[in-house]
Amino acid sequence: MIHSRHRAREIALQILYQYDPSPPHPKEEELIQELQEHYSHFRVPENLRDFIGQLVAGTLHHLAALDEILEKYASNWKITRMSTVDRCLLRMATYEMIYLSESSPLIVIDEAIELAKQFGAADSSSFINGVLDSIRIHVKVPTQAAIAE
Repeated sequence: MIHSRHRAREIALQILYQYDPSPPHPKEEELIQELQEHYSHFRVPENLRDFIGQLVAGTLHHLAALDEILEKYASNWKITRMSTVDRCLLRMATYEMIYLSESSPLIVIDEAIELAKQFGAADSSSFINGVLDSIRIHVKVPTQAAIAE
C-alpha cells in the first residue's frame, strides 16, 4: 500500500504540474473527465484513482488557502518565485497534511522529500523538508467538521 500511495502521489504531482502556473479551476465534472484521461495516459490502477482524485481536486479546490500558508512558512519566498515542481509538491503535500486526516504528516513529508529528489532541483528536497516541517509544527489541522464545510 505504501508503494501504491507513493505512485499515486507521483501521478498527482504530474497532473498538478500540468495545471500550473495558473490552474483553470475546472468544474467538478470537467475535472473528473480530465482525470479519467490522465488515468488512461498514466495507466493508473483502479485502486489508486480515488486517492489521486482527492489529491488533485482537493489541492485545486483549496489553492488560495494553500498558497497563503506556503507564503507564510516559506520564509522570504513568494509562491510565484518557487520552481513549478516545488510549488506543486508543496501545495499537494500541504493539502494532504491538513485535509486528509488518514495521512500521517511525517509520512507525507517523507514522500514529498522523495518526490523532490526525483523531480526537483538539487536543493529541492531540503527546501521542501524545511517548509513542510514548519507547517506541520505550526498549522492547526482542521477537524473533520471544518473540512466538510
